[in-house]
Order: sequence, then structure tokens, then C-alpha cells
Amino acid sequence: MSLDVPADLLNRAERGPVDDAEFVDCVRTSLPYAWRVISQVASSAPGSAEGFADHEVPPPSEAERGQLLRALASDAIRGGLERHFGVKLAFQNCHRVAAFTPSQVDSDRYRAFISPRGQLLNQSPELRDC
Repeated sequence: MSLDVPADLLNRAERGPVDDAEFVDCVRTSLPYAWRVISQVASSAPGSAEGFADHEVPPPSEAERGQLLRALASDAIRGGLERHFGVKLAFQNCHRVAAFTPSQVDSDRYRAFISPRGQLLNQSPELRDC
């Protein structure tokens, strides 16, 4: 299960659309490690000269790795985080997360990060089973 959904939020979702802020708060409380990593890159990107920030530190455990995978593999979760932080998230391997400011989404750096070449260059034997 990706998220720990409070009963009242689940009840509202069963009746219709839910507020994006409530959904993002559910993500924040359910996936605290993923939230910290994404918060860090999202807050660093706008202040960087390139409009880009990334996180390359492997998670301390499989539980934290799973949180990142769940957050970034879900279109709904990833989209909610992107809207909340105002960035475009990019993901390589099982731990490398990047945030790009909207103005950088069509940049050479963004295209290089999400390219097959970028993915291949970010491989190493210690990441094979992540």
C-alpha cells in the first residue's frame, strides 16, 4: 500500500474529488523520507544557478527506498508533489531524484537527465538490485 489514508479522507474520496492540499498532506505523512528528499531538491532548485537540484544519496534502508519508489512511480503522487512544490521531478535508479524549475523543463540539462544516455551513465554495480 502506498499511502496511509485517514478514514475521513477516504470517505470524501469515495464521494468525489478531494482537495489537492489534503492529498499532498496524506503523502507527506505516509511517505516521510520521500517527502524530505523531494522537499530538499524542490526548495534548492529555484535558488540554484541552473534551476536544478538533485539528491544522489542512497536511502538508509529498503523502507526508505520503497517510499521514494512509491512516490515517484505513482502519477497521482508525483503530480501532486510537482504541483505543490512548483517543480518538475525527474527520477533515475532507485534514489537519484532531481527537481527542475518550470523554466528548465525544456533545457539541455533536463533533456540530458531524462535521456537514455543519462540513465545509462548513472548506472553502477552497487545499484543493480535497487
